[in-house]
Amino acid sequence: MARHKVEICGVNTADLIVLSNNEMNDLFKKYKDGDKLAKEYLVNGNLKLVLSILKKYNNRCDNMDDLFQVGCIGLIKAIDNFDLSFDVKFSTYAVPMILGEVKRYLRDYSSVRIARSIKDIAYHALSVKEELTSKLNREPSIKEIAQKLELSEFEVSNALDSLKDTLSISEPIYNDGGDTIYLQDQIEDKNNNMKYIDEKVALKEAINSLKDKEKYIITERYIMGKTQMELADEIGISQAQISRIEKNALNNIKNKII
Repeated sequence: MARHKVEICGVNTADLIVLSNNEMNDLFKKYKDGDKLAKEYLVNGNLKLVLSILKKYNNRCDNMDDLFQVGCIGLIKAIDNFDLSFDVKFSTYAVPMILGEVKRYLRDYSSVRIARSIKDIAYHALSVKEELTSKLNREPSIKEIAQKLELSEFEVSNALDSLKDTLSISEPIYNDGGDTIYLQDQIEDKNNNMKYIDEKVALKEAINSLKDKEKYIITERYIMGKTQMELADEIGISQAQISRIEKNALNNIKNKII
């Protein structure tokens, strides 16, 4: 059976080689001893690793040739920095570096143009997040990251959201073997939203009738997206108390609008 041929950057993927662990180790030893040809073999022997990573980005990039080259840059960086003393498979070490290059490229050359100042905040926030995660042994909250950067929570949250992948409204989101459901099928028609006006007015009145602490907790939980633990730390009470106040507030709202 003929192998399936795919051309990308002039490379016939059917002809790509895959190196064994022993071959990889021998080539790394030669490369560290100054054999430049060994590096070429290492690159060519791991191109399938790059391609396997790029599979999930097929619908997110108009030029896969460019993305393949970016992935190869990550591969080369991984080869240059890898050491056999790490006692891990090269692929385990290389995948995060290749992914990092690919994601950075997609962020910087996204079809949605993001202001440089917002990107800078996002990159600093990611750096602080990594630093705090290592220090706290847990993922930091937006509030903790914002305090470290001396910025508002909105600025940090908005900047991090700007790095998320964009989707086409024609993106298929479900297919059970019949008709495909696309993202645009799930987008609400804002022009036909008048039927909810009574519910919105009732909800607004119900929230305004809450006690100040209840109103604050509901707003922070369901609009700002804070966790009960974050609110407990902020207000200075237990998470259980936050939970009780929130539950009571929701019951009051429910009684008002039903």
